[in-house]
Amino acid sequence: MSLINTQIPAFKAQAFHNGKFVEVSDASMKGKWSVVVFMPAAFTFNCPTEVEDAAANYAEFQKMGAEVYIVTTDTHFSHKVWHETSPAVGKAQFPLVGDPTHQLTKAFGVHIDEEGLALRGTFIINPEGVIKTLEIHDNAIARDMSETLRKLKAAQYVAAHPGEVCPAKWKEGAKTIAPSLDLVGKI
Repeated sequence: MSLINTQIPAFKAQAFHNGKFVEVSDASMKGKWSVVVFMPAAFTFNCPTEVEDAAANYAEFQKMGAEVYIVTTDTHFSHKVWHETSPAVGKAQFPLVGDPTHQLTKAFGVHIDEEGLALRGTFIINPEGVIKTLEIHDNAIARDMSETLRKLKAAQYVAAHPGEVCPAKWKEGAKTIAPSLDLVGKI
């Protein structure tokens, strides 16, 4: 069963954010766009590159009214040390969420039972808490957060413009399509 257009589950988790431990929950995500990025674990090889990429794009996510949440199966204590010791992770100004109980990885369908880790999953969630995009892939393949940003812009555009769709490779400001019977077989 796909998670697209489903409500995120109720949850509470601890995170390290801007030098403090904070609680993150489904309720704290409501009212704004959220980008939830699952990674296998702290102190690995590919994960810091993704955190650094998210940090490089963070101002643009914020400009779009979205918060980024990095989630691993570690604790928020591990995330504090990871933030303090990794030059790449140290650039993060967004919550680093701990999921040691695997509540989130299982609810979002990215849990690897045999390893107790997460697959690389990216979820864009609207202000009502509904999942609008998701991407899950092998842990050996790191993501490009500029593509996630493009998808966020597309999700926001179609939310604000019912009846329009964003075609392949759509970028902000590009032409969209208003589906109609007249277009069938003509594109």
